[in-house]
Amino acid sequence: MNIELAAKQLEALGNPTRLKVYRTVVRAGRGGLPVNQVQERVGIPASTLSHHLQRLVLNGLISQERHATTLICRAVYPAMNALIGFLADECCADEGCVAEASERAV
Repeated sequence: MNIELAAKQLEALGNPTRLKVYRTVVRAGRGGLPVNQVQERVGIPASTLSHHLQRLVLNGLISQERHATTLICRAVYPAMNALIGFLADECCADEGCVAEASERAV
């Protein structure tokens, strides 16, 4: 992952409402959630939700698929895993992770 993409994705997740929307969709699993269920769970107006979903879609964190009149939102798990990996890949690279790993286990 390049740093520009990571920065854009982190910026998209930096909004508390958008982060809540994203976590709701991630929690739903691979089957995703219809937009109306996302709205019910997050408790925001449809127009606001649409704006936040669009930002997440544009940054590759969520995909949307239409089934007849229902729009299904799904987390793009490879993108999520890549972002998490990007953040963790160089953990303690200059120091070594032996001490850090034992501290995390506590």
